[in-house]
This record gives sequence, structure tokens and C-alpha cells, in this order.
Amino acid sequence: MIQLQPGLYRNVIRSLWRVTLVAITLLIFYVVAVSYNFLYLFGGMPSLKALENPQSELASEVYTEDGQLLGKYYLENRTPVEITQVSPNVISALIATEDARFVKHSGIDPRSVFRAAFGFMLGSSGSGGGSTLTQQVAKNLFETRSEKYRGVLGNIPLIRTVIAKTKEWILSVQLERNYTKQEIMMMYLNTVSFGNNTFGIKTAAKTYFNKEPWKLDIEEAALLVGMLQNPSRFNPRLYEERALQRRNVVLGQMRKYKFLNDEQFALFRQKPIKLDFSIENHNTGMAAYFRAVIKDDLIKWVDEYNENNPNAELDLNTSGLKIYTTIDSRLQAYAEAAVMEHMRTQQRLFYEHWRGRNPWVFKDKNGNWKELPNFIEQVARRTPRYAQLKKEFGKDEQAIWREMRKRNKMKVFVYGGPRNEKDTTMSSLDSIRYYKRLLSTGFLSMDPNTGYVKAWVGGVNFKHMKFDHVRQGRRQPGSTFKPFLYLAALDKNFMTPCDRLTDQPVTFAHGEDNNGGPSWTPQNSTGRYSYRDLSLREALGQSINSISAQLIKKTKARSVVEYARKLGIESDLPENPTLSLGTGEVSVYEMVAAYCAFVNGGHRVKPLTILRITDKNGNILKTFSLEANQVISADKAYEMLYLMRGAVEEGNGTAARLRFMYKLLEGGNQIAAKTGTTSSYSDGWFMGMTQHLVSGLWVGGDDRSIHFRSIEFGQGARLAMPAWALYMKKVYADPSLPRYKPEPFRKPNNFQIDCGGYYIDSTQKYTPPKVVPTEEEEILN
Repeated sequence: MIQLQPGLYRNVIRSLWRVTLVAITLLIFYVVAVSYNFLYLFGGMPSLKALENPQSELASEVYTEDGQLLGKYYLENRTPVEITQVSPNVISALIATEDARFVKHSGIDPRSVFRAAFGFMLGSSGSGGGSTLTQQVAKNLFETRSEKYRGVLGNIPLIRTVIAKTKEWILSVQLERNYTKQEIMMMYLNTVSFGNNTFGIKTAAKTYFNKEPWKLDIEEAALLVGMLQNPSRFNPRLYEERALQRRNVVLGQMRKYKFLNDEQFALFRQKPIKLDFSIENHNTGMAAYFRAVIKDDLIKWVDEYNENNPNAELDLNTSGLKIYTTIDSRLQAYAEAAVMEHMRTQQRLFYEHWRGRNPWVFKDKNGNWKELPNFIEQVARRTPRYAQLKKEFGKDEQAIWREMRKRNKMKVFVYGGPRNEKDTTMSSLDSIRYYKRLLSTGFLSMDPNTGYVKAWVGGVNFKHMKFDHVRQGRRQPGSTFKPFLYLAALDKNFMTPCDRLTDQPVTFAHGEDNNGGPSWTPQNSTGRYSYRDLSLREALGQSINSISAQLIKKTKARSVVEYARKLGIESDLPENPTLSLGTGEVSVYEMVAAYCAFVNGGHRVKPLTILRITDKNGNILKTFSLEANQVISADKAYEMLYLMRGAVEEGNGTAARLRFMYKLLEGGNQIAAKTGTTSSYSDGWFMGMTQHLVSGLWVGGDDRSIHFRSIEFGQGARLAMPAWALYMKKVYADPSLPRYKPEPFRKPNNFQIDCGGYYIDSTQKYTPPKVVPTEEEEILN
């Protein structure tokens, strides 16, 4: 055995100490140099402020008035949760797999570092990584490996990795000093990616299992934690066997660290993977059209807020805002279900009606329906696909149309089937032909007394047909415009509710009341005149065009436009006699808002869609309130309700089926309504009013040349009204919606209509019914 001389031994020890001290000094210098970016060699570090307020992109969430999540706006779909909202199974699986000594170390685990270094030297990949959860949080939150924090030495590959690791160690120690273990754990779980643009445990639980994170079972938690190593490689939808093996590795780690016993491990490892997968994106969820439309409003508000608050850096997609809307989840669900049920029926009828023929047609001089030539090709020239090919092939039309006819795999919308979709093979031209055969719709429901928009259905399927037919679309309203004409006649005292007019031809000469064309005699929908004396209530209830023509002769088109403007119609309107038949183009949004004035005592209300916006911590940034102005008297508003009740209550009323088929007048209920049908049956409308809900919808083809050929199918009472009836039946059947129960319209004080001896007392002031605020509104106020 070799023995060292005492002097030599002391020299060796002394040398080791010198080397150690030099190494420690160099290490300290290196750490300080990295921390302060010495000579700009190492790149910057996150500031203390950033460390105290770590930022990650948080999805902004949209909620209904009754507290249900409607959807999100995001770049990365991430919603943070507290540790109390996460299943202990997730915590156990994560600690066992990613950082078994998490509760013992202070951000850096020397044992793991040495194990990883030793494994690296031996070329072993199974020795485990040296990163703690805290280091992974530092990397995820502060992007230590991005160019933002890269210095001069960062351009050298191996050195770049060492510097990044050093920064993560430094940040880990700082994080451990500033946050509790639980807070660091949740920083990790709220920021990691689970693939499929899914970030954070809350979104992952919803996406893969349709569960809240506190309800995850052991095997589900193990699967999600196992994915963290490589979300693409262990995607259970694409690589089920691989994901299963990885899940069982996690279960084995849980057994190793005593989170599971042998029996539990044996049980759970035998269980198959059971997913309830649904990618949460902008196309899915309730009220997708509504969320898309108000997004533009919200972006505008965010820009104004940042402009007025110089220190603010709000972003709709990343700031985690909470947007509370006026939508009621129950009414929205009923509206979507009613519209879908009705449109499925109408589409089936439409296919049968046009069996063997194309529905894009016009009437020739002899009144025969003829197919529009080259219709699909003309539509194709307006598509983004054609524009793209035009850039690629220039003037080579043959090449463009060859590509347009090339068949490709795609998903198309269908009624029924998984998620109303079908996998098929179509060309671009085939796709246009397919979608042009589909009828479209727009439905809106408002509370007239509060101005709250309660339900919004902008079309049949947002994923495949994104155009919103509530606010974006404008179509001729047909006879649903007539109430503005009748209102003008009543308010200017040209007529009273009890006056009668004869159903007979009325002719407008060239130039009369701005009639720029040849002389014009409006026809009734039946093509005949009864020559009977009709009350205004009968005439409006039966939608007699000749009576409307007589009224516009008295009131003049310009006056009718003025009254439409008073009630909120902002679209351009023709100031000529054809306005009596609703030839201007308006939106469902405008019409429903305008009709609200008939129910709420003559107040014009601006539809209210958003109640308030808060930041991610719940601090209120903005509240929104009703904008309402009295534009007609309460008496005149009620007279209009009386007239429009005729559509439902009169024997020949266009909406009489609401009474005898749908039984919606039971319980003393009152409904005021108006149907609308345009020429060639291109547009079917229905507007329905009850004391607490004003709702309207339009149904038709996206192009006016696409429609039914007969009034039997094309009239508003058939094409649109049943959806409204289905919606109201669902609303009335829900005991959790007492506000919307059947009841008569509330009459102004001392108001009477007696057509035997007409009497009205308009001296009494009408007070709209008081809206009882919710408990939440009372707290905010």
C-alpha cells in the first residue's frame, strides 16, 4: 500500500483546495456574468418585475348571462386553474414522472443533475433528465432559449445550451424564493402543451375527456402526464398503442413512489384508453356566429382602451379577459335546436321540390322558370380558390378550370351524422354546387324591456358557412316591413285602429310618390282582390297588399322611411311606393330591435350584447348599459300590438297556426306577429312578439335566384314561422325560465280600444314594466 509523506499529503490537500476555490470563484463569476449579461456575451435575463408577474398567453373567455362558458378567443388555448381545481391524481402522476424530489429541492436538484450528466457521458438516454419542474416552468414562462435572450455566445450551439441551462437554474432559484411549491406546480400545469393547440391541464381535460380537471381518473391523469414528454409522439388519437405504453410507464412511476400499490397498478394498467375527444376551437361551441360578430366589437373596444390607458397592453387573444354577455344559455340552446330542427325539414322539402333540377332560376317573359346559365361558373369566379389559381396560372383559363374540376378529399356539412359532417371527395365546382343548394337562415331573440340579446343563430353551421345572417346579411323583409307603414298612418292620424278600407286595386302613376317606373298596381299574394271592407287589424293580419298600397298613398314613402328610422332601421330604403311591400334591404338585427319598440312602450333600444368586461383577475374594466329613447307614444305602440295580434287571433291571419296548431295562446298568452314573403319567394320572414321576447328570423337561399317556386312552400308562414313556434314552445316548457312565461301584453294605463265607439285616453303616462335586476347586477351596482 502506497503511503504519502505528510508534507506531500498537505500539498495535495492544499492544491485541491486551491482548485476548488478557483472553480467556485469562476463559477460565481460565470453566474454573475450570465445574470448581468457581461459584455453582452450571454444575453439578457427576465426582469424582476417579469419574475414577480410571469406572463403567459391566456385565452379570453366569453360567458353567458347565466354564467355558462360560451367560448374563447385565443392564439394558444389556455385557461388557468388553481391547484384546488386539479385532481390529486394529476399531481401524483406529475411528481412521480417528472420530479420525484420536487418538494425537497430548491429549484435545482443536484442528484438529478449528476444522474443526467453521468447518463450523458455513458451515452444512456434512460437515465432521466436533470430539469426540475421549476426549471421547466422557467423555460416555459420566460422563453430562456428564444432569440430575445440570446447574446453573442448564443450563436455557438453547445455553449448556447449551457447558457440557457444556467439561466434556467438562476430563474429556478429565484422562483423558489418568490413562490410556494403549489404555485410553481400550477404555473407548470397551466402552461404546458398537450398537443392539438391545447395548453394547460384544464383545456387538456376538456379536449381529451370532456371533463373538468378535478374529475380526472388515475388512468386519465397518467395518460395526460405521459403526453408531456412529447405531445405529438404520444398523441392518443393518432398513436393509441404508443400512448398506452407511455401511460403505463407513468403508472409504474406512481407505483415506484408509493402513489399506487401493486393491486392498483395491475388494475389500471389493464384499462384501455377511452377518449371523449373534441377540439375546442372558434368553430365549435354554442353561439359561434354571435362570438364571431362581437369579436370585431371587442377588438375595437380593446384598441380604444389601450389608447385611453397608455400603460395598458390588452390583447383579446392573450390577456385572459372575461367577457360577460347578455346571451342566456338556455334560450340560445333552444334557439339553435329549433332552427336546426326546422331547417332540416325545410332542406328535405327543398331537395324534393327541385329533384332532378338546379334551383338557381329566373322567370322568363311567359312566367316559366328557367335555369340561370353559367351560374356556378360565375359564382366560382368570385371565390378565393379561383383568385389563388388566377395568380398561379394567369390567363391560362384551361389550367384554372382543370384545377377547379380536380377532385379532393374534404368534409362537408350534412344534417345528421357525426357532428353534422361527412367525409367525401369533391371538386371545387362540386362543392359550390352542393352548398348553393342549401337554404340559410338567421334568428335573433331579444328582451324588449332590457335590450338584452338572449339568443343569436347566424346560420346553420358556422364551421362550414361562416356568413352571419343576423347582422351581416341584408335581405328584403317583405310584409314584415308593413308595421312601419301602419304606424306612420296611425301616428299621423290618417287612420285609427278601427278604420276600414276596401281590398281593391290601387295604381300608382309614373312619377307618383317617386315612382320612377311605369304605372304600378300591387297584386295581393293570391293574385285576387276580395273587394271587402277590412279593418286595419284584418288587413295587417292577412297581409293584404292593396291596403298597404292605399296607406302609402296617404302617408307617402318618405314618411314611412322616417318612422322606420325612428325605430332603428339604418339600412338604405327606397322612397317609393314599392316600400309598402318591403322592397328595401334590412338585417334581422335591425328588424328585431325595431319591433322591440312596439312591446316596451315606444322605446327605441339598441341591442345590448355585452354586459361587462373584466381582466384575468376579475377587475372590472368596462360595464355596458341599455341605450333607450322614447320615439313613439306608449298608446301608439300598444295600438300596433293590437293590430299585429290579428295575424294570430283573426281567422284568416297569416300566423293563425300559432293558435290552433302550436297552441301558443293557451294560458291567456298574447302574441303579436307578422309574416313576410318577397317576390319569387326568395325570402321568408317571421317576426313574433310576446311581453318579454321579441324574436325574428329570415330563411332563404344565399342567392336570391335560389328559392321555392310556389307560395305553398315559399311563404314566410311556412318557410320561417315554425322555427319561431318551436323555439317558444321550448322556452315555455322550461320551468327555470319564469320570466318568459305566457302572459298578455301589458296595456298602458286607462287605455281602451272600442271599435263600436272608438275611445282612447292618451293623457296617462305609460311606465314600462320594471326589470328586476339579478343578484349579480345588484352587487355590481
